[in-house]
Amino acid sequence: MNPPIKLFFPPLAVILLAMLLGASPAAAGDNASRLAQLNGYWAEVSRSVREGDFEGYRATTHAEGVLVSGIRQTSQPLAKALERWHQDFVDTKSGKVKGQVEFRFSQRLGDDATAHETGIFHYTSIAADGQVKHDYMHFQVLLVKRDTWKTLMEYQKSKATREEWDALVPSE
Repeated sequence: MNPPIKLFFPPLAVILLAMLLGASPAAAGDNASRLAQLNGYWAEVSRSVREGDFEGYRATTHAEGVLVSGIRQTSQPLAKALERWHQDFVDTKSGKVKGQVEFRFSQRLGDDATAHETGIFHYTSIAADGQVKHDYMHFQVLLVKRDTWKTLMEYQKSKATREEWDALVPSE
């Protein structure tokens, strides 16, 4: 009777094998396609904020979405937050104020139906009197894709600095 064969993989070999199995050319292409779709999603979020398009912005959110605020230590339905933000969109659309939002990412995980995006957003508002306000916020967003990408959970974690923003590379 032959003794059982014992396989031993040194840790580095296991890591390299996992990398090789997970890094197929098809997976790389899928990832590039997903990131291109998500970049389009974030461009739509930015456009709707800039133009004061409330319905366009709402269309980027999931009906069961949740907003978590690390600063306020709260969690609430995203629909409730949208009610609170509605007037800002109206004021932007009318030209009373100007607003814009940009996004930079430190981590982007996902597959063809889910995404978890981590980074900083920079929201700029210009009041009618010309006063400019800059807000930088660490955030995480969990998105799901049905027909289009939708925010399922937005976690506005904590305030960020301009230096932290500058350290992140803009997405292409």
